[in-house]
Amino acid sequence: MSRTKPHEIVERALELSTADGCVVIAEEQSTANLRWAGNALTTNGVTRGRSLTVIATVDGKDGTASGVVSRSAVTAADLEPLVRAAEAAARGAGPAEDAQPLVTGTPASADFADAPAETSSAVFADFAPALGEAFARARAGGRELYGFANHETVSTYVGTSAGLRLRHDQPKGTLELNAKSPDRQRSAWAGRSTRDFTDVDPTVMDAELAVRLGWAERRIDLPAGRYETLLPPTAVADLLIYQMWSAAARDAVEGRTVFSKPGGGTRLGERLSELPLTLRSDPDAPGLESAPFVIAHSSGDDASVFDNGLPVPATEWIRDGELARLTTTRHSAALTGLPVSPAFGNLILDGGGDNSLEEMVAATERGLLLTCLWYIREVDPATLLLTGLTRDGVYLVENGQVTGEVNNFRFNESPVDLLSRATEAGRTEKTLPREWGDWFTRASMPALRVPDFNMSSVSKGV
Repeated sequence: MSRTKPHEIVERALELSTADGCVVIAEEQSTANLRWAGNALTTNGVTRGRSLTVIATVDGKDGTASGVVSRSAVTAADLEPLVRAAEAAARGAGPAEDAQPLVTGTPASADFADAPAETSSAVFADFAPALGEAFARARAGGRELYGFANHETVSTYVGTSAGLRLRHDQPKGTLELNAKSPDRQRSAWAGRSTRDFTDVDPTVMDAELAVRLGWAERRIDLPAGRYETLLPPTAVADLLIYQMWSAAARDAVEGRTVFSKPGGGTRLGERLSELPLTLRSDPDAPGLESAPFVIAHSSGDDASVFDNGLPVPATEWIRDGELARLTTTRHSAALTGLPVSPAFGNLILDGGGDNSLEEMVAATERGLLLTCLWYIREVDPATLLLTGLTRDGVYLVENGQVTGEVNNFRFNESPVDLLSRATEAGRTEKTLPREWGDWFTRASMPALRVPDFNMSSVSKGV
């Protein structure tokens, strides 16, 4: 099977199927990575993998049932048992609530029969020497660099008994760099998202971290409270990604989320921010390209296996400050009477601002500058109240200058409420969400100024 082309696996699985309907998703993955600690490389490697998902649908007098089975490292001998297992799961299940006719009409991908895309250590050809230079600079400057670079390419092939033959190649690169003082008392972090590592420079990132470690030489203890706060793009991304994960239309109509309207219905059309904020997704966004069709391995609030292959259009979720769309499958769209709006592969916030984060700092009389957020957890779905911690540097800004590092905090905030209170949005730029970077990397966000960010308690640690 390792020598069998993915599209041939898809075709063979469809041939083996005896179900009324069948969807096959074959994915070829390759990764290359570098890791380092104390200004020296520690490990590197290249891996490859293959996974196969078979979705069988069976029609009955009460409706259509579905069965889903996924396996990795499937051999030729495993293929027929996998198909039969999906069919058995479908026949043993009750009618699927989200059942819909399999998608048709999407033109076949011209490269469906081509070999999968692959990454290799060559993706680091220019990056690795620059990383070595960053190590040398850090060593000379009395700081230590830790972190990792990871590049992944996934080629996804989707075939169905309804005739779809679609393929998408998704490259994904992440770079995380952490600088520490030799006594480990000061720490600063920077991260980047990239498609190919040609647009990231670790020496530039090291210079940024050197400045932040310098800020941290002066320590100021502050109590919990509400502070004017500058949220950098990475923190904004983490908050808004969680907001969008909570934006299923059906949940809102049923009164279970922050987007539910008191008394019934949804908050669609309601103004969420006085700023001209537009939150959107676009599979063709330059540098953030994502799958232009639905790839669903399972059904849930915002996905349906029956929608595999459905086109994913550019969508504005918030338009000029007003809530414009909530995520729907074909099934939940029919239930709610709302347009079909599939889940997304990237997220972009445009706020109309042009100021850099540095310029926003210069315009701050007194406030806090965050580096990033982590350990974000939901407290109350009705308001989307989230809690989490600051990490790797919270800095005090006074009269337009950073005057020192303060202690970390636990925060309690709702991203929806934050949008209503934000008074300034900076320049939109590509960013790496730190908390959700393992699952969602394609984001472009501005920094936001919030006049009263709730630092609910002091947190120990760096």
